[in-house]
Amino acid sequence: MLSRWGLALASAGVLLPSASALLRFSCSQLVVERLDPLVNPGVVGSPHLHQIIGGNSFNASMDPKTLNIPEEATCTTCTFAEDFSNYWTAVMFFRARNGTYKRVQQKGNVYFEESNGGMTVYYIPSYNNTKVTAFKPGFRMITGDPTIRTEEEAKRYRQLTYTCLQDPMTRTGETLDMPKKPCPAGIMANLRFPTCWDGVNLDSPNHASHVSYPESGTFEEGGPCPASHPVKIPQLFYEIVWDTTPFNDESLWPEDGSQPFVWSYGDATGFGNHGDYMFGWKGNALQTAMDTNCNGFRCPELAYQEIKKGNECTKKRVVDEDIDGCKYAGMLPKLYS
Repeated sequence: MLSRWGLALASAGVLLPSASALLRFSCSQLVVERLDPLVNPGVVGSPHLHQIIGGNSFNASMDPKTLNIPEEATCTTCTFAEDFSNYWTAVMFFRARNGTYKRVQQKGNVYFEESNGGMTVYYIPSYNNTKVTAFKPGFRMITGDPTIRTEEEAKRYRQLTYTCLQDPMTRTGETLDMPKKPCPAGIMANLRFPTCWDGVNLDSPNHASHVSYPESGTFEEGGPCPASHPVKIPQLFYEIVWDTTPFNDESLWPEDGSQPFVWSYGDATGFGNHGDYMFGWKGNALQTAMDTNCNGFRCPELAYQEIKKGNECTKKRVVDEDIDGCKYAGMLPKLYS
């Protein structure tokens, strides 16, 4: 069995010996909610359902001009207790042949099994011993595009993939689209964010153009940042383990043989995979961790809390609705528009 360090590297898709350190930690579920303060600020009842982790200052608006995230939050679902950031993605549903939908639950990743759903979060400083600049207060970004439905379009966003877990340790065979066959240990969605910043803007109108992937190659390969985005930032990486195992009976799958899982914005291809991020670390904690090459789920320079403590941090849903599933006709308008 891999050590925790070895597993972390394998999970991150890293096989390079020059990789020196990373943060890999658990964040439990905060709430499952139709709010999206990044794309739809102030809207109560966003176009589709999300699962959110991190600090409990999460709300419909999250105006960076008035909200100081780490000061407003009173708890976090993350094991690094100074991380009050918010991280969110869409929600997965099972689409049965009888026309019903059922929400797919999340489960804790390897070594974080006691987590109440949520995600595993990585911050990776460098694979070439170069300094990275941590995100600043007010920083936010998205990666991916929920309107994409083709592989060609999906290739614009590097490393937004799925792993069909043969067992909890599987870290090979990533695909851009949803797995076509039952996955014995579930489906893991992998989201790797851009690693180059323009050095000026904390956000942009589309929440994406102020950041960029490397000009060529990948972050892992030490690809250079483009001149338009010269500042190297940590690679933010989500792993979400969706427990699809209760739905592995193919007699329940659509009669046409298609795979049965669909995102809450109506995407059954998986090509629209996307994620959102709002920075909310306290003080200089993240920069310190990046500078000192902290390694794994513990870091001497950072305050830590047990997973069970993170499980206690939750928020009540603002939009009062059935989020777990119902008949086709009644459900889809609530999931996306």
